[in-house]
Amino acid sequence: MVSSNKSEEHKTTLQITGMTCSACATRIEKGLSRMTGISQVNVNLALETAHVVYLPSNITVKEMTSKVEQLGYKALPKQKAQDTAQLRQQEIDRKKWMWLFAATLSLPLLWAMVSHFSFTSWIPVPSLFMNPWFQLILSTPVQFIIGGQFYAGAYKALRNGSANMDVLVALGTSAAYFYSVYLTIQSISMEIMEHRIEMYYETSSMLITLILVGKWFEALAKGRSSEAIKSLMGLQAKTALVVRNGEEVSIPIDDVMVGDVIIVKPGDKIPVDGQVIHGQSSVDESMLTGESIPIEKQIGDKIIGATLNKNGVLHIEATKIGKDTTLAQIIHVVEAAQGSKAPIQRIADVISGIFVPIVVGIAVITFIVWYFVVEPSQFASALEKAIAVLVIACPCALGLATPTSIMAGSGRAAELGILFKGGEYLESAQRIEVVVLDKTGTVTNGKPVLTNVLPVAPMTASSLLRMTAAVEKYSEHPLADAIVSAAIDRSKGLPLPAAKHFENIPGYGVMAWVDGRKMLIGTRKLMSENGMDIGIAHEDMNYLEESGKTAMLVAVDGKYAGIVAVADTIKETSREAVKRLQDMGIDVIMITGDNKRTAKAIAKQAGILSVLAEVLPEGKAEEVKKLQQAGKVIAMVGDGINDAPALATADIGMAVGTGTDVAMEAANVTLMRGDLNAVADAVMMSRRTMSNIKQNLFWALAYNAIGIPIAALGFLAPWLAGAAMAFSSVSVVLNALRLQRIKL
Repeated sequence: MVSSNKSEEHKTTLQITGMTCSACATRIEKGLSRMTGISQVNVNLALETAHVVYLPSNITVKEMTSKVEQLGYKALPKQKAQDTAQLRQQEIDRKKWMWLFAATLSLPLLWAMVSHFSFTSWIPVPSLFMNPWFQLILSTPVQFIIGGQFYAGAYKALRNGSANMDVLVALGTSAAYFYSVYLTIQSISMEIMEHRIEMYYETSSMLITLILVGKWFEALAKGRSSEAIKSLMGLQAKTALVVRNGEEVSIPIDDVMVGDVIIVKPGDKIPVDGQVIHGQSSVDESMLTGESIPIEKQIGDKIIGATLNKNGVLHIEATKIGKDTTLAQIIHVVEAAQGSKAPIQRIADVISGIFVPIVVGIAVITFIVWYFVVEPSQFASALEKAIAVLVIACPCALGLATPTSIMAGSGRAAELGILFKGGEYLESAQRIEVVVLDKTGTVTNGKPVLTNVLPVAPMTASSLLRMTAAVEKYSEHPLADAIVSAAIDRSKGLPLPAAKHFENIPGYGVMAWVDGRKMLIGTRKLMSENGMDIGIAHEDMNYLEESGKTAMLVAVDGKYAGIVAVADTIKETSREAVKRLQDMGIDVIMITGDNKRTAKAIAKQAGILSVLAEVLPEGKAEEVKKLQQAGKVIAMVGDGINDAPALATADIGMAVGTGTDVAMEAANVTLMRGDLNAVADAVMMSRRTMSNIKQNLFWALAYNAIGIPIAALGFLAPWLAGAAMAFSSVSVVLNALRLQRIKL
């Protein structure tokens, strides 16, 4: 591992094949981590990928793939590999035919084994099936051709100083097979070819067959756990109708360029992200945001690729294409989250690292105790018990317990419009104790309207509004749009005066010159610091603020000129969402730069009990730190540029996806819906996923804790141990898949 300049680091994803358990993933991680130039490695067993952060000046991708192959696995750069879904299907088909071939050869051996039980003596068994040489011929291809993968995996693991599931399988099946070969050769000298000899060929062959059946089921289930990615990819349009050289031409979506004008007809998918330049329509964004109500779009509005145009023809200018589109970014975030490790997985990794050597030791002790104490000199019986211990203890389920749940949980969350940037955030969201909500655009709609214009003579309402709007036109504050829109409507399209020397004073207001007159618009503090007497405004200010409106004081040429008030209504779902969070035992606090009266009025409507008002943008992060210092786990929810520092400071930053790119970049979780219910959904999804992981870990460990003693005490035949081992892996994956059906 190396420390390096982050700006020089590159990331790559390798597609890994040949991993059988978490010990394999751990070995690849350790092997790559020791290479010069690599700063971070994360190998995901369920996805069969390795995410690597490296310095291109020190190491190449080719050197990484060579290292993985040296460790005994195959690796391809993901961007050069075939489509992942196709590769996965090929692997599923390969495993299917392998177990079918193994089962065909093993069936006569199983038939012969049945005859050994007294209660099945009535079942006719062809004498050929009882012939040791015939059994040898059937079991040898299963042992060395189909089961050769276990020998190869075990050899490479041992060569690299570690042990994995392959070691246990190879030891168990080899013991049964070679002991049977010994008995077969011995039968020649004993001249008992026509008599029944208790062989163990069926033990080794059935073990291999059952393990392969388990691997096949496991591959099928793992394929289902990546359905979220497939469904997201399926949302994308395949072609786009663009205007080229004055003509409408249908082209593949990959050929669309930034700046192209795209025509989208009613019922068509919007191919790429863009901006409406002509037409109006309603657009269904539910496939990406979960918002069921279509959104009205008109000239100037941004539009997201993969959404559905409901009615009306839209002309869109492409602004983002390929990997820069919103859909591509969502897919990238989901893939990264599914491929990352949650901290809880370290438990499984640590256990798996020491598990195999311990199991081998238990198997040896089991053999010794049975051979020398329980049933003296009964080699076959002692060997059978040892084999059962080796097989029942394969730690496949343990390795799959966490990554499959993370895959299913993050995938389902994405379908609900919740994007976790990593498994660690999916885990930590369950521990949230306090949610801090930004007011504008988060609790409220963020689209306020002008409600009051109160001039002071000789200023008229029309003049005050037009001059105020001329200044606010240059402001990025959400309240500014309401003032400008109202001024344009009331002036019936007449142009606003020009403003010069505009200056934004964060947390206080704005200043500019209009028609040669100095304008100040903002808070009481702004007026007081500029020596303005605003005594006559107190009564009006108090009334407006107690009504939940944001009142802005206006001064012209150093004299108080009036008040402009704007109201931002709360979202319909905010009160319900706040109640859900409180019912989950989470404290909800609203934070805003607005004055206390307005903030409390909005908070009361939303059911929020705690309010932090008049907080400057840089102060939001400080307030979050204070809450953290009290020992609380804090989630910050916001949508604006001024929320970015607080989002980055909080334990979990949640950006409302309808907000700015800066906020989304700083956050750990992106809520594609502008609905605060998504916050409660994110916490609930985290709790459900972590509960699922704990269930998987418990049953994987309990299975071994119960199974090993039962096998050691002689109550479990090796073939039954193999079936149980295969079932444990499949059951863990199936339990994880329950997360895909969660409805919140």
